[in-house]
Order: sequence, then structure tokens, then C-alpha cells
Amino acid sequence: MREIASKQQLRLAFLRWAVVTVPLVLLLGFTAARLAPGGSQNAWYGALVKPRLTPPDWAFPVAWTLIYILLGLALAMILYARGARLRTLAILLFVVQLAVNLTWSPIFFGMHQVTVALGIVVAMFALTLAMAFVFARIRPLAAVLLVPYLAWLVVAFYLNYGIMDLNPGAETLAPSSSTTQIIKI
Repeated sequence: MREIASKQQLRLAFLRWAVVTVPLVLLLGFTAARLAPGGSQNAWYGALVKPRLTPPDWAFPVAWTLIYILLGLALAMILYARGARLRTLAILLFVVQLAVNLTWSPIFFGMHQVTVALGIVVAMFALTLAMAFVFARIRPLAAVLLVPYLAWLVVAFYLNYGIMDLNPGAETLAPSSSTTQIIKI
């Protein structure tokens, strides 16, 4: 026997990482989304003119749930690849990409900064693409798990750009959810 660990032990090591990374990424993603309500729960967003190919509201939480699960699994694969030469860089790219990702909802839905949010989408795509290349050098399957995220970021760019284009001055179209309306009786 020349192996240090059996295949079953290696699978269990991956599963131990996945049991931590998947819920953690989901929790962070959903927490960021809850900082500022999105979709039909957001009066400002409801007042915007949307691009023709805007998916229905239910598609967004479904897509993000799947993306966050895939991100958690991809991260688990990289964490479990101890000794890989590019592992530290891959983890750093993941953390930076996730931090940028988590800023989008509060910037777009909470602060109504459509142009800044578009820049965030571009940064997310660039970071995720770089991350995919590094992940591919360590665990090719981890990079494949990032493909739906990259595709969704293209959709996000289309939607964000479309909203920016169709709604000049979108930042001022509706009052912020943090303003208080006082009505005299």
C-alpha cells in the first residue's frame, strides 16, 4: 500500500470542507441580500423600467442559491487540495471575489447606485474569470462549477446596464427605503 490516505478518507475530507463552505457562502450571500430588499419588495426597483428580457422575481433567489452552493463546493475542492502550488492565490481570489459580490445588493438596491453596481458586476466577472483559471490549475472540476456563475454575471451585466440605460437618473427615481414620510392628519 503506497497511499497515505484512502480514496474514502479523501472523499470524507472534501465533504468536511463542503459541510462548512456551502452553508457559509449561502449564509453570507443571503445576509447581503437581506441588507436591502430586492425585487418586488423594493419600491425603488419596482418603479424602474426594466430591460425586456428581465427574468421573473422568483428566478433570482433560485439562481443565487444554486450559484452559492456551487461556489461553496468549488471552494471546498480548493481547500481540500492541500499542497497545491496555487492554492493560496485561489483562496485569496475567492475571498476578494465574494467580498465584491456581497457589496452588489446593498449598493444597487439599498443605495440605488446603478452605475457603481455595474462596475461591481464587471469586477465580479473579472475576478471570477481569474479565479476560474487558477481553480482549473488546481482542480478542473472546481473551475467548471464556476461556469454558471460567469453566465449569470453576463445576465446581471445586461440587466444592470439595461436599467442604467432605460432609467437616466435612476438614483433619484423613488425615495430611499430609509426615508420617513410624515403625513399631517
